[in-house]
Amino acid sequence: MIDLLVKSAPGFIGCTSGFEDCKTVIFGAPYDGTATYRPGSRFAPAAIRAESDGIETYSPYQDKDLEDIAVHDAGNLALPFGNREGALEAIGTVARGIINAGKRFLMLGGEHLITLSAARELLPACPDLCFIQFDAHADLRDEYIGETLSHATVMRRIWDAVGDGRIWQFGIRSGTREEYQFAKDHTRMETFGVEKIGEAIKEIGRRPVYITIDIDVLDPSLLPGTGTPEAGGIAFNALIKALLELKGLKIAGADIVELSPCYDPTGVSTLTACKLVREVLLLMG
Repeated sequence: MIDLLVKSAPGFIGCTSGFEDCKTVIFGAPYDGTATYRPGSRFAPAAIRAESDGIETYSPYQDKDLEDIAVHDAGNLALPFGNREGALEAIGTVARGIINAGKRFLMLGGEHLITLSAARELLPACPDLCFIQFDAHADLRDEYIGETLSHATVMRRIWDAVGDGRIWQFGIRSGTREEYQFAKDHTRMETFGVEKIGEAIKEIGRRPVYITIDIDVLDPSLLPGTGTPEAGGIAFNALIKALLELKGLKIAGADIVELSPCYDPTGVSTLTACKLVREVLLLMG
């Protein structure tokens, strides 16, 4: 499993534990082969690590410090360029190795399709796994221009595997009429906001949960560095507040996807992603 990863220098700030000693593993899946608008999220894992020294290891939101928990930064996958199935298989192999070692992971994308690989590996170990998605887009299309495996179809493919009552979606403000109807019938969707996160927590209960954060859930005036920006997003503090409400849940894994650093030359988008990485790691730890 480790042979598939290329160690990054520098690693994410504060994530200095060895693999054997850690409880949580962070790794990068730099794949954006199905990006439907602007590619570039493949560069996010390296950019996040490089800019992480711009934040502190301490979180004033949680009164916790990355130096107080055991996190191993395993590096990035070296993925086969232009081979979607090969990339998904490689991501799944790494996720499976981490799961089999009794650890959890935070995966850095890359585009949102990589979540499907994580889901496929976690479901055998957690058959009642639930999903909380923060996103601008529903990602519930059955196909996109003839392709059934795409970042526009990822949550539909996950629904295929888990069925009704297992997916909660927040911040959604873009999708087809058919996607919105599908969500009405099959998922729990809150459009435009995250105010109903408490309802999701009550419904999930003690079941394990996977958290997937598409960074375009944030308003593009705050975070322009993403491949498919959508006006009308939520504020950073609203997202942090929603995440902190999840601290009582049994988090089996998580990812942060769709940052495209090249579309924000100021670097603010990448630094915002760094803070989200820190908060999710501390939430899991």
